[in-house]
Amino acid sequence: MKFQLKNIVAIIAVTLVLVSCSKDDESVNDVTGIGSVKLEFDQVYKDANFAANTAYINSNGEVVKVTKAKYIVSNIELVRFDGSVYTVPKSESYFIIDDLAPETTLLQLPNIPAGNYTKVKFGIGVDEAQFSLGATGQGDFLTTAQDAGMMWSWSAGYKFVAFEGTFTSATVTTDAQFKVHTGKTGTDYNYTTVTLDFPDNALVRANIIPQIHIMADLSQLIDGTNKINLSEQATIMGGTKLPLITANISNMFEVHHVHND
Repeated sequence: MKFQLKNIVAIIAVTLVLVSCSKDDESVNDVTGIGSVKLEFDQVYKDANFAANTAYINSNGEVVKVTKAKYIVSNIELVRFDGSVYTVPKSESYFIIDDLAPETTLLQLPNIPAGNYTKVKFGIGVDEAQFSLGATGQGDFLTTAQDAGMMWSWSAGYKFVAFEGTFTSATVTTDAQFKVHTGKTGTDYNYTTVTLDFPDNALVRANIIPQIHIMADLSQLIDGTNKINLSEQATIMGGTKLPLITANISNMFEVHHVHND
């Protein structure tokens, strides 16, 4: 009798779990409508909040003070829990993040289909297909980039990342300028993409606007997997070191948390 009772209790428990899961799936699948998403880019330098003109020490002993930190975010895609992807229209998917202009660090993405989203994908820079449309094909973003100093010239193209400041080291004892600009150089286009998982689902609803808090560790540009010695080369806009900096971007970003408010 006890054995039968245990079996009955187990069956009831499994049934309740299945019913609960079924209801959860149904509630997710039945979500309809349009909502919005906010992407917040919060700049840090290793374990500290980033602040311009503040001394940070790299792993190679260089003391770096950053005066400019800008980068282009583009081609944003949001991935749902079932693996389907919503692509933000290209005309609405080019942004310049500038830590010295706080209003640029919070991106508003409207007209997002309601659903539960688990990750975000985006590019750093302007993709080659877009650039190939020519100056007239860039829309308003060309003027935006020019005004922000994120172009060398039209023929040279966009600056995908502009990272500048001063540094000292064991061999450079007075403040010396450094400049790191990524973009198209010769046969290297240097556009890269980033995919970030969410620690919790972003619940897009007509009455819920998730805010996804992305940490951007600026130190990774020159002090990531590939260590860049500024004392050897302080101006990097091409050459063998630029692809190394582009590779470092892959580890620059992380989603810290998601607000579903």
